[in-house]
Amino acid sequence: MAASSVNPGSAATGLSNAAISATGLVKWFGQGEARTLAVREVSMEANFGEMLYIVGPSGSGKTTLLSVLSGILRPDAGSVTVEGSDIWKLSSDKLADFRLHKIGFVFQDYHLFPRLTTAENVAIPLILKRVSWSDAIQEAKKYLEVVGLRTRADLPPVKLSGGEQQRVAIARAIAGKPDILIMDEPTASLDGDTGHAIVSFVKQNVLNDKRCILIVTHDSRIYGLATRILKMEDGRLVSIEKGDVS
Repeated sequence: MAASSVNPGSAATGLSNAAISATGLVKWFGQGEARTLAVREVSMEANFGEMLYIVGPSGSGKTTLLSVLSGILRPDAGSVTVEGSDIWKLSSDKLADFRLHKIGFVFQDYHLFPRLTTAENVAIPLILKRVSWSDAIQEAKKYLEVVGLRTRADLPPVKLSGGEQQRVAIARAIAGKPDILIMDEPTASLDGDTGHAIVSFVKQNVLNDKRCILIVTHDSRIYGLATRILKMEDGRLVSIEKGDVS
């Protein structure tokens, strides 16, 4: 891994098609003596057509940075520009609309609703966009077919394996056709072979030149699938590595 500046950004990539551009991000938690600096003056870009990993030890600020980039957690300083708009200058309503239409999330623990069927879980972002229930279910089944789970459409999540639940979460995330797909520790609950297969599937079937994928992970077994890897330590981006782009 070649060392770079503290804040590797667009200069490190040579690319200009930025999906997300962040400048001088700072995020504190707590008060008084317990106050902790989680993100320290981070600047970076994530580009369309790439699968970008943010890696580092637990507590290094990876998930906090991801939350700031995706419009979930407001920074104490700095800016995040997505497709030309500074998202932290948007009103609350417009920020919620941004997350709904631009961002797809795949959470570490899947966050599937146990009382809904697999298809109903995938249909949620479509229903939030005011697609009718019947149309949303039919569309959800198409995305389940994309991830190889069409025959599981009427089952509850409890009837699925961990790898299948992760694929349902991916189907739900891409059902809204987001420009940016964000995955937080997608292999944490999976064995090595299943985890690698899931991320490989995403790269082959979801990534394209109009979509950007950001993955926070500490799983070195999937590093070879990345387009680029940014490493965090103590809230800072400390190095950059070019991944396997084959």
